[in-house]
Amino acid sequence: MEEKNLERIHVINEMLLELAVGNFYYRIERSSNNDEVEALIMTLNMFAEEMQNANIHQRILNSSKIPLDIAQMSFVLNQTSLIQMVNANASGILSYSNDTFIGKPFTSFLENESALKWDTVIKQFYEKNLFETSTQLKFKTKEGLSIPKTVNISLFQNLKGTENWLLLTVIHHSSYKEQLDLSLKGKIKNKAINFPNSKKNNLKQKVKLSYEDIRKIRTGHDRIVNNVEMEFPSLREFALELGTNEFKLKYGFKELYGITVHRFLIQERLRKAQMLIQYSDDSIKSIAYAVGFKSMPHFSRVFKKMFNYTPSDLRNYRNIKDDKL
Repeated sequence: MEEKNLERIHVINEMLLELAVGNFYYRIERSSNNDEVEALIMTLNMFAEEMQNANIHQRILNSSKIPLDIAQMSFVLNQTSLIQMVNANASGILSYSNDTFIGKPFTSFLENESALKWDTVIKQFYEKNLFETSTQLKFKTKEGLSIPKTVNISLFQNLKGTENWLLLTVIHHSSYKEQLDLSLKGKIKNKAINFPNSKKNNLKQKVKLSYEDIRKIRTGHDRIVNNVEMEFPSLREFALELGTNEFKLKYGFKELYGITVHRFLIQERLRKAQMLIQYSDDSIKSIAYAVGFKSMPHFSRVFKKMFNYTPSDLRNYRNIKDDKL
């Protein structure tokens, strides 16, 4: 029983860390327990739900923008529900590498209740010869958190035309674009935002970032925030994944956020490390590796540079504080 409670506390800790960095779409799977821990889990889920809704509502009220639904996670399954393809967002959100998904049963990444539900849904899907449907499922992350989502299911033929496959799409409110007056939409559809070119070259031309470029850069920003622990590709590869080029990514990111992509990644890794050192019992070395650092001396050096104290200073201060309590 004690071990089970420790697991529940660990999941709560992961949830709090995600909430602290602004990820409000995670949930903790409820259990049949009737205790204080379960009451806390219920409260956290309700809080995350309210914050997610308030975040969308507040952005609508305080701007002339409307929410844009985008494909957050996409999966391609064969007839036996084995995963054939998965998009980068799904890998990041569920905290697994892309290779982990391929060839695995789709149910491996669902909560137990949803796994059983999926078996029933997909059986009825084939029996009724449907081409499209949707259902509510709960995904589970590597850290043990739950993500309840509506999954759209579509039937299509694979490239060889030899069998029917399934395309699963999860839609999420994650970015916004300017609301356009329909009468003017045609006139400003290709409008671009102009920024002055960098000081390194003296070209008179200006860099043009379209609304689509900015959306892609914001997607890159969100992907970094949600996946600091993963090993990031080169800037060129990252830009290609976002559907843009390295120059626009580097330049646009600096213009939008006032910081380079690399420095922002390091900054987010350090912030998560700070929380883990302060609120978890993991060793500092394991925390450093968990947030993406490969060298302890480098981690300690950049940590102190950002916070003006070392990781060990923070852990020692926490221990002294706990002892007094």
